[in-house]
Amino acid sequence: ANFPTEFRTRETADLFLVLLMKILKPGGRAGLVLPDGTLFGEGVKTRIKESLLTDCNLHTIVRLPNGVFAPYTSIRTNLLFFTKGQPTTEVWYYEHPYPAGAKSYNKTKPIRIEEFAPEKKWWGKPDKNGRYSKRKESEQAWRVSIDDIKANNFNLDIKNPHSSDTGPGDVDTLLPEYENLLQQIAETRGKLKAQLEAALLGQSEATR
Repeated sequence: ANFPTEFRTRETADLFLVLLMKILKPGGRAGLVLPDGTLFGEGVKTRIKESLLTDCNLHTIVRLPNGVFAPYTSIRTNLLFFTKGQPTTEVWYYEHPYPAGAKSYNKTKPIRIEEFAPEKKWWGKPDKNGRYSKRKESEQAWRVSIDDIKANNFNLDIKNPHSSDTGPGDVDTLLPEYENLLQQIAETRGKLKAQLEAALLGQSEATR
């Protein structure tokens, strides 16, 4: 009954985030795991994120790859780190990669603490304003200003701009590839039809 009306939801992850924001004292620090849905969700989730960015310095989000909690869930998750008492001016993102040779995690090959050595080396210390000004952008790390986040309606699901995944491509490139694929399918279908007709003809002659 005492829970703020504007933050009421059935999502336990969001409820826990609101509770943590409430019980933290000024200067208190927190780190927690949240699903992707909290980052891009709207409605109540937007109000929660706005409050988080206003009342706390959300300085870092570590984006974890698929399968971290497999086989229990396939939902992608993130590590959020923030300090209460100062508003957010920018958010640093770090995309945690799979270890060399791995394409996923599972119960027998889980994520290991040793894999976070690059993040620890990159992390650094905040200045007097709580900003990590000595951090460097890289293929895994990038930062987004609070103005850009506000302009995007507090959507924190921001993809790595340095990723080699450039999307599906443009129409001028994809259309010829699609037409070529259709031609290959038609040729293959024609060959299969001819082989099937020949096989049926041979079977018919054999039964005469």
